This record gives sequence, C-alpha cells and structure tokens, in this order.
Amino acid sequence: MQSFYHYMMRYRGAKVATDESRLAEWIFHDHDFPKHSTSYDEVSRYLEWNIPFTEAIGVFDRLWDDYIANR
Repeated sequence: MQSFYHYMMRYRGAKVATDESRLAEWIFHDHDFPKHSTSYDEVSRYLEWNIPFTEAIGVFDRLWDDYIANR
C-alpha cells in the first residue's frame, strides 16, 4: 500500500501554486513528516501540531478522501 506521503508527491512541481501543491512541497521538505504512514490519525495529528498554513488541515482532509478512494 502506498503511503500518504507518496500519494502527495503527485502534487509537487505545479507551475501555478495551489493549496495542494503548497502542502505537497511542505511535506517533501519536512524531514520529520511520517513518510511511511497510511494512518489518518498519525498524519492528521502531525499536521495539527505542525500546521504549515491556515488551510492545510482542510486541504489534507479533502486529499485524504481521494487517497483512500484511489488506493
């Protein structure tokens, strides 16, 4: 099973920054992000404690739903 980190890497490198690409870039550069996690609770808790920007939790929730639907 693909980790959420690996799922998010598809959003990196956008020519025009979106909230999804901003979150993906932040996750990529954060060395402490739980890169092997497939657990909603673990990733959500990490983001809540280390929120990179105001909309990040909402973006994460939307993307998590897509992540689950496409695994």
